[in-house]
Amino acid sequence: MWAIRRASVHLRNRGLSSGTGRISIGKSEIERCYFENCNAGIIEPQVTSIGGLLSSTRSYNTSSSSLKSRGAVLSFSSQAGADSSEEDKDDLEDGFSELESPLDTARKGSESDDDLSSKSDLSEEESILDDIQDVLETKIGGGKSSARTRADSEMTKAILAAPASSVNTVLNKWVKEGNEVTQLEVSLTMLHLRRRRMFVKALQLLEWLQSTKKLQFLESHYASRLDLIAKLRGIAKAEEYLKQIPDSFRDELVYRTLLANCVTANNVKKSEELFNKMKDLKFHTSCFSCNQLLLLYKKTDKKKIADVLLLMEKENIKPSLFTYQVLIDVKGQSKDIKGMEQIVETMKSEGLEPSTQIQASLARHYAWAGLKDKAESVLIEMEGGDISKNRWICQWLIPIYATLGKADEVERIWKVCEPNSRFVEAMAAIGAWGHLGNIEKAEAAFDKIVEKIKKPSSKHFNALLKVYTNHKMLDKGKDLVKRMVESGCTFEPLTWDAIVKLYVASDEVVKASSILEKAVKQSRNKPMFSTYLAVMSKYAERGDVHNAESIFLMMKRAGYSTRLQLYHTLLQAYINAKMPVYGFSDRMKADNMFPNKALAAQLARVDAFRKSPVDELLE
Repeated sequence: MWAIRRASVHLRNRGLSSGTGRISIGKSEIERCYFENCNAGIIEPQVTSIGGLLSSTRSYNTSSSSLKSRGAVLSFSSQAGADSSEEDKDDLEDGFSELESPLDTARKGSESDDDLSSKSDLSEEESILDDIQDVLETKIGGGKSSARTRADSEMTKAILAAPASSVNTVLNKWVKEGNEVTQLEVSLTMLHLRRRRMFVKALQLLEWLQSTKKLQFLESHYASRLDLIAKLRGIAKAEEYLKQIPDSFRDELVYRTLLANCVTANNVKKSEELFNKMKDLKFHTSCFSCNQLLLLYKKTDKKKIADVLLLMEKENIKPSLFTYQVLIDVKGQSKDIKGMEQIVETMKSEGLEPSTQIQASLARHYAWAGLKDKAESVLIEMEGGDISKNRWICQWLIPIYATLGKADEVERIWKVCEPNSRFVEAMAAIGAWGHLGNIEKAEAAFDKIVEKIKKPSSKHFNALLKVYTNHKMLDKGKDLVKRMVESGCTFEPLTWDAIVKLYVASDEVVKASSILEKAVKQSRNKPMFSTYLAVMSKYAERGDVHNAESIFLMMKRAGYSTRLQLYHTLLQAYINAKMPVYGFSDRMKADNMFPNKALAAQLARVDAFRKSPVDELLE
């Protein structure tokens, strides 16, 4: 939620440090709309210059080795189950022995890549890399192609016809049969593979193209390969590949692609360094890059959004529809409905009409703020006159009506979709029925997915697993995990998150902690912040200082130490245990963190538990 603390008038006279001097600017209309009428005050950025990019004087995550793209390949360790402790044996008996599955079992059928990407609930986060994918691949082919042309890609057919074979083997045979490798054929194939999230095969295709020199490698080829490396192998490997790209092709598109992946990985330090590097290289500061920073700070530090808006004003960068979408969402999250509506009006005054995603965001925020009439008004506008003709809108309507508690509306829309439901509609229905407490209908919607595809991916299972978690249905959750393993699904961070929270919700925090440790060891991508926090919060609630400190240490090793919420939770463990804590402020300073008002109050409470020197002597 937007943390707003100070008066807005100071922003008028604050300048942008460009590294060469102080440039004073006034507020743009979007900035004014963003800052005015905030319910709890206004931000005043603590501005310092970092190579030209404004930044608050805050700490950054300095762990790079463990930071990988959310799209990284997730699989079990090949050593899993090799050394089972007594605690592991307990897990075997408890119904989660499947978590010890060896690598080969976990990877069966993994080339479908359906479960390679763990996506956030943020729609813009999902769309932003899709947009860059379109740029990368359509540039190769020289423009967008028709649906029929896409369907007629012979190279795609050859690759999909041999799922167990490497792309290298398939294409060598394909070329020997007299087929020609063209830019258009490659572009269409890359689009097909990406849309199916078959990132492994997409990367193999680009590697084959570069090694065989079947066509000239363009900037978009290099950018696409870098994007896939970041998804599959992490940011560090993508940076290594960047250095290998010839200077003549190491242009803005390549850096922009890496920036988008750094943002997706929530890697603040790398994202800011890369943005500054692009400025140093004299690349034009694009709206795309600024939007990436807005998206990053929306998730990690909302106060820095002010810096980006000031930078956009200085560089005379006109906000895009996506810029407004992020700002609308931030306002909505803070329940500043008046401010959100003013941003919409500003957007319209610039000649931009709300997209479907923006309409959905508005309806969601109205619903969360308890403004049901306004939410329903937006939903009716989105639906239009005939829902059957606007079928594509159902995926947004279903969950929002569920948030409003409108089971009859969910039923009405789902009936339109159910006979021939698409995956996104079925996924929306699972979550909606789960939210409404109708588990049977949530399971029926999941069955619709299973009927259509032979191998459901982890993201499909995750939707139902989350329902079981929210309703503390431990036995059903265990059974579903068994089905996941039997289907050959890899376990991604969202899966681990749901399993851990399932045990936490069932008040089995020791088992949840054990599962979390397995996730750390067996997954190539680190567990989510919320996964650690769920376990740590439960230990804090119990006043279990020892285990709360253990989880804190795990989070620090994973690169999550620079968040005040962790220190709040850890202090709560000491408070509930009625134990004093020593040197806590020094610990925070070592992480470049400083207590806020609420944390200072917690410190005062634990200080009260300290004993006087006389008391200690008497003991």
